[in-house]
Order: sequence, then structure tokens, then C-alpha cells
Amino acid sequence: MPESRLVSLGYEGRSVNDVVAELIRESVTVLVDVRLTPLSRKPGLSKRKLAEALEAAGIRYVHLRALGNPKDNRAQFRAGDPRSHAVFRRLIAAGEGAQALRRVAQLLDHHTVALLCYERDHHACHRGLIAAELQRAEPALDVVQL
Repeated sequence: MPESRLVSLGYEGRSVNDVVAELIRESVTVLVDVRLTPLSRKPGLSKRKLAEALEAAGIRYVHLRALGNPKDNRAQFRAGDPRSHAVFRRLIAAGEGAQALRRVAQLLDHHTVALLCYERDHHACHRGLIAAELQRAEPALDVVQL
């Protein structure tokens, strides 16, 4: 079986066309939106329009709200506060967060999956911790940060 592959992508500074083109270049077949609330002021990057653009490109859209970073944790997270990272790790370690993480792992069994959020720099975004947790559970997972 081929090695599982996870792409981590932030749409900051990108258009919907840029995002779709990046996903196609990376052979992504499923995009997992890890925004708590999948809304954007950028045209085409809110849930419905993004799902339509992805579908037209042959990419499945999945929104996993349970993998979103709570609003009151975001500023500290972007600033690199270790306490905010601990808060998020606890959220994905149990309950709905853990179920959502398992869902991504299941998708990775058969697809090249991309995680999508806003921040371009994965160090400033919770999707970096999601990718790290998936890689911890599956060390052979190839993670590409875009």
C-alpha cells in the first residue's frame, strides 16, 4: 500500500483558484476544512462556494467543525502561547475532537488529504497540531506544508 500523504494549506494571501490549483498539483482528493466556522471574506472561500469549486475539480469537501480552534484561543495560538496549544491538544484528544481526528485518519487510508484553514504559516495555525497528532499516530505519514 502506498504511503499516506497529508497536505496542510492555509489560504491566507491565496484566491480560491490558487487553493484549487495547489490541491490539484499535490494530487489531493479530499479537502478537510478545519475552520470552526467555514466563512471567509475572501470570495469563493466560504463553505458552499469552496465546496462547489472543489467538486468541479474532482476534490471532495469535508468540514470537521470539531477540529476548529475556538475563537477565544486563536490570538494566543497565533502568538505561540504554549497554553493555547495545550488547550487545543486537549480538544482533539477526547470526545468529538478525537472522533474527527479518527475520521481524517480513515480518509488517509484511501486518499491524499489536505487540511485547510486560514493562516498561511502552519506554525501559527492549529492545523499544524492536527498534522503532528496524525503523524504521531502514523509515523510513516508524509506531511507536506504549503
